Amino acid sequence: MDSGTPSGPGRPGDAADHVAAIAAHLAGFRRVAIARPDLRAAAVAVCVLARQDEFCLLITRRAANLRNHPGQWALPGGSRDPGESPQEAARRELREETGLAVPASDVLGLLDDFATRSGYLITPVVVWGGPAAATITGAPTEVAQVHVIPLADLDRPPRLLRIPESQAPVIQLPLLAGFVYAPTAAIIYQFCQVALHGRATRVSHFEQPVFAWK
Repeated sequence: MDSGTPSGPGRPGDAADHVAAIAAHLAGFRRVAIARPDLRAAAVAVCVLARQDEFCLLITRRAANLRNHPGQWALPGGSRDPGESPQEAARRELREETGLAVPASDVLGLLDDFATRSGYLITPVVVWGGPAAATITGAPTEVAQVHVIPLADLDRPPRLLRIPESQAPVIQLPLLAGFVYAPTAAIIYQFCQVALHGRATRVSHFEQPVFAWK
């Protein structure tokens, strides 16, 4: 069922109602957890922010000097520490990468696990980040830029590409003047489908581009 949000996917109207609608959709979603002990457990924060008259997601551009996936679009996140829950890891990584501290009470729910070609098992954690600051500066050792992207710009049908290396389609979403790919694109797409529209859409079958396999 597509119940939408109080004022549509991009406009807050009453922020509390909008956040409650997202939380309700996530609570009613039967997420799929993947058992892959051979992969490194990780978590990302799908951080919803309000900016002026729009709701947005916080998305980073990874620093160019990082060993893994330099310069790529990403959601704040990383490996989980021993004994750390996905929720704790996502909140910690969000704080370390962007300076945004989110209390445990503002965790809204979880999406499906996503296994990456590069050896990670990602659990996406949806959090409410409140009103967006005028500027958000990322940790320079990890983040080149922090962007606050309106949900209306992200809540779109994906482009599905075919590559000779895989039978699965590569998912691609428009982002600013370019595109974002899986795993980030898959997680954003599922967030929009589940949290904004109440659709039980799965994304684990989507492929990553070959440049993200390492």
